[in-house]
Amino acid sequence: MAVALRTNSNIVFQCAFLVVWCFKYRRRVLNGRVDERLRQLFGEVIEEKGAWLVAVEVMPDHVRLLVEVDPQFGIHKLVKAIKGRSSGVLRREFPSLKSKLPTLWTHSYFVATVGGAPLEVVKRYVENQNR
Repeated sequence: MAVALRTNSNIVFQCAFLVVWCFKYRRRVLNGRVDERLRQLFGEVIEEKGAWLVAVEVMPDHVRLLVEVDPQFGIHKLVKAIKGRSSGVLRREFPSLKSKLPTLWTHSYFVATVGGAPLEVVKRYVENQNR
């Protein structure tokens, strides 16, 4: 996969990040319907914020995303938007989550730049976590 250069009104960039975060107390709360809806919400928020989803893996107790983000928007704003929207919507649509957890996500997360690693290698890593 060739490196895709992105542009906005005044810069050219390639900013890819691996982001990982956990469900509160690392509880295993996902089932098929919640997992499917969570992936849908990730895509919606990422598209709304003008970012690009490269890969996603939803594990029973945590999430891994590989995303590209405009540096002027910032990865921290994207993660906050994803976690906020997904928590609110999922807890509203799946009331059983409210009884299991006071909030859906922990406040913390891990983020690393992809740096010099080929994007395709990191994408395969994320996609193969559940195998």
